[in-house]
Amino acid sequence: MGGVSHTSLSPLPSSDRADITARLRNALLGASFTADGLLDLLGAPAYAALARSETVPALRATRGDTPLETLVRLFLLQQPVPYARVADVLPVEDALECGWLIRTGGDEVAASVDIRPYGGPGGEDWFIVSDLGCAVGGAGGIGSREEGVVLGVGGASTTLAGITVRTPVGSALDLGTGSGIQALHVAQHATRVTATDLNPRALHITALTLALSGAPAADLRQGSLFEPVRADETYDLIVSNPPFVISPGARLTYRDGGMGGDDLCRTLVQEAGDRLNEEGYAQFLANWQHVEGEDWQDRLRSWVPRGCDAWIVQREVQDVTQYAELWLRDSGDHRADPADYQARYDAWLDEFEARKVKAVGFGWITLRRTAAAEPSITVEEWPHSVEQPLGDAVREHFERVDYLRRHDDAGLLAGHFRLVAEVVQEQVGLPGAEDPEHVVLRQHRGMRRATKVDTVGAGFAGVCDGTLSAGRILDAIAQLVGEDPVLLRDRTPAQIRLLVEQGFLEPVE
Repeated sequence: MGGVSHTSLSPLPSSDRADITARLRNALLGASFTADGLLDLLGAPAYAALARSETVPALRATRGDTPLETLVRLFLLQQPVPYARVADVLPVEDALECGWLIRTGGDEVAASVDIRPYGGPGGEDWFIVSDLGCAVGGAGGIGSREEGVVLGVGGASTTLAGITVRTPVGSALDLGTGSGIQALHVAQHATRVTATDLNPRALHITALTLALSGAPAADLRQGSLFEPVRADETYDLIVSNPPFVISPGARLTYRDGGMGGDDLCRTLVQEAGDRLNEEGYAQFLANWQHVEGEDWQDRLRSWVPRGCDAWIVQREVQDVTQYAELWLRDSGDHRADPADYQARYDAWLDEFEARKVKAVGFGWITLRRTAAAEPSITVEEWPHSVEQPLGDAVREHFERVDYLRRHDDAGLLAGHFRLVAEVVQEQVGLPGAEDPEHVVLRQHRGMRRATKVDTVGAGFAGVCDGTLSAGRILDAIAQLVGEDPVLLRDRTPAQIRLLVEQGFLEPVE
């Protein structure tokens, strides 16, 4: 998310001295300034408190003078530290020359940016750079209301990173790169990475994040949405954690899209289709309006561009008062003058009232470019817990869409299936009853779905190990329960299709 550089924000370190950045990285790693090192030093409670923007526990845990404690106070807690202590850990003169550190008077130095250790999915030791006091959001607000401020890694960032499909690709686009966390992830499996942002400060910080993490440089471009992308450029993967907040105006560019209502998210989704290569994925976080008299699922279906399959998951819904309060806290307005707070709150409610918005949904949108004559669009609500990372589950969802599209009922009955790992069966009924009222199959991985099945469906799923065709299994069940096998074959494919679609059964081809 991005905006315009603001003169009162701190000057940023130089991104041109790769030698000094490499020396700084080696020094940080040498002092165990890593995600694991922080957890060992601070302990779980203080480490978790940092993610809530609470620093007191970490301050108490870093009262010593070890190299790691020095770095935590300097870069995470933004405390001035004596020059001599820093010189024992870092190439301090080089860091001062390049702007990573600044002199604060006397014999102390301070950080010019927040540097936060971040563990990559393969155990990589990465560092996320952001503006001072803006490493995360949280109930206390970000600590700065400058419009060009660049935030670090929050819950939305890690959610998007977790749901992204991680297959090797030739080209990837991180649209609205912010501090560069998505670009850092995709650099591990994309040959060419382009990262864009409206805010030139964000592009500078992304360059720092990539360099300090030892990742390849990205092609950095300034501009809004797809403006920096040439008309003939297409990608295998597009990811975006855009400024999706539905707000009255665009006061904070890292979060406020500057378009009316949910138009920014709609525009982003609609324009992505033409930017994807065949079989390419576009994955976004988004907010959408629940408008009086309109089905929210129909609203989102209308966003999906032609030639794309889509899987849209609504994770949360807030009424307009909850939504306004969330983002007023995010920007620290709850700590401002009460009259200003009330005026801003009123402005949010006026905006929603004018648009007949009764609630706002939050969730994930995944598109996949397809040549299929009839694209598949799935829009669902799933507020329950899931198991991240979900990138493989997203990819498998679309693979199942392809399979079901290729197979009619006769094809399903001829197919072989296997019950996926870690699915359990629950029987629900009155105590002492001879037969259950219904049977539930429940996943313990991925989306952690649960679905009701009848006794035939439960029996069918239970014996699916890939050896027998679905039709042969149904014939055996028909003989066991004394049912006409032809009738059973006629009525069961819909249930098989549902179990495949929801990921309980996987085709064995």
